[in-house]
Formats: sequence, structure tokens, C-alpha cells
Amino acid sequence: MEISIVDARDLSEAWFLCLRKTLTEGYEYKIDRGSYAGQHRKGLDFVVVKIRNPGTRPLTPDVPQGVPPPTTMDYIESYLPYLMTAHRAEGEQYTYGQYLEKQISEVIRMYKEDGHNTNQAFMAVGDSQSIFLSDPPCLRGIDTRIRYDKLHFVVYFRSWDLWAGFPSNLAAIQLLKEYMAGEIGVGDGEIIAVSKGMHLYEYCWELARIAARME
Repeated sequence: MEISIVDARDLSEAWFLCLRKTLTEGYEYKIDRGSYAGQHRKGLDFVVVKIRNPGTRPLTPDVPQGVPPPTTMDYIESYLPYLMTAHRAEGEQYTYGQYLEKQISEVIRMYKEDGHNTNQAFMAVGDSQSIFLSDPPCLRGIDTRIRYDKLHFVVYFRSWDLWAGFPSNLAAIQLLKEYMAGEIGVGDGEIIAVSKGMHLYEYCWELARIAARME
């Protein structure tokens, strides 16, 4: 598989660079199973996205006039409980928080009490039963590392909707990282995001071309 590398200064630039790379280098395929089955996606084989300053505000992309924003801070703030707590709304099969809530506090405790030099502070999403869900979790893990006195996240998405999921997911994950860094007493570091399933659904291809300022 081809490995695509994206090096971005902040979340907004990461989104725009990924749009351009997916539109120009991605392959088109019909979805056999999953969201929008029977329709088409454009996707990259495997992508590594390094975001050097993910805390730069605004956390949301500034899209051209006439393009609907893929997310808003109001939505991201309402999404945070889904990421950080075990509460499940009616009709939800799962939340990321049901897996992460206890792990977040344990990772904070681990770094504060046991020291920063460890490779064990990994937070998993999903379990052996997740494969049987009609829509298993997309985010599957948040790995952490304290280096240069900053907390860094390495996140893995098994499938990743680039248009709407990417900006909402990463902004919320960044807010989580800022919270954890503050609790641990270190600075805010980088995000490195990895996925073998980053894609654009066909309904947003034209919007993506406009947003990416492509002819």
C-alpha cells in the first residue's frame, strides 16, 4: 500500500492538505459494507498526519464563502462528553467515552505518580464485541507520550470521514489533550494521526474541491 505523509502546522492546515491529497492521489471505490453502502468514496491507502501545533486557534477550518463549514465549536463542545464520559444517549450503540473515561484518569495518574518515561500509557477504544456492531468505533486508540516536557497524542482511526469527521474528531481530541496535559503538569504537544481508511464520500467531492481551492 502507498503511505501518504502530511506535515501540517495546525488542525486547519491538516484538513486542507488532506483534502487536496485525497482528491488528487486517492482511489475511488464502491462501498460494499459500512456507511453509505452502494455509494462511492475516494480514499488513501494509508496516511500519517503530523500536526505540529494542534492547539492553534481556531481549531476549526476557515472555509471559503459559500461552502458550509464541516464543523463548529458549538458542535465540538457538545461532542466532548461523547469522547470523555461513559454517558450514552438513547439510540447510541456506544460512545468513545465508555471506553476512554477510566483510562483517561489512569493515564494522568500513571504519568503523575510513576514518571514520564513509559510506553504503557495507551488508551484503547472498542473490545472483542465491537466487530459485531453494525457500525463499529472508527477511533480505535489514543497512544500518548511525554517528550520534551509536552504531552503528545498518536491516534488511530480504522475508518475516517475526512469531510466532517476529521475536523470534529481532532478538535475534540485536542481539547482532551489540553485537559490531560494540564492535569499532568506538562505542555501541550503534537498530534500524529494514522489511518488506513481516510476517505471522502461522493456527496462532498465537489464541496471538497471548492474548499481546497482546486480547479
